Amino acid sequence: MFVLMTGMSEPARAGAIDCELRFSMSGWSVFYKRSTGTGVVTCDNGQSMKVKISAKGGGLTFGKSSIEDGLGKFTEVYDIDDIIGGYATAEAHAGASKSASARVVTKGPISLALSGKGRGWDVGVAFGNFIISRR
Repeated sequence: MFVLMTGMSEPARAGAIDCELRFSMSGWSVFYKRSTGTGVVTCDNGQSMKVKISAKGGGLTFGKSSIEDGLGKFTEVYDIDDIIGGYATAEAHAGASKSASARVVTKGPISLALSGKGRGWDVGVAFGNFIISRR
């Protein structure tokens, strides 16, 4: 009986996969910050997905900016569909002309470390969501 019970247990979940996001986005802020963009997620297991990205939030913030050739690295992803959804974010920022930025956003156990080089100007503190959806 014990052998039958252990054989019927839930199958083991495969290990985490390495996925990255290549993206570009642009936006503006006057108290309310909004940026949109597109990208492609690729994983080391051969999965890939074209995505839309939006970042929304409020706070004390002013500016206009864009990120080109951005890179994001995911942790704790087991299937590419895990990356879809809203991530919590908080940031403090200041930049003028050409600048570089980095931040980490989270969705439950999944983290996404974002980096990129951009143009524009902005200053402030913002809290909100970073949302990834299928394109």
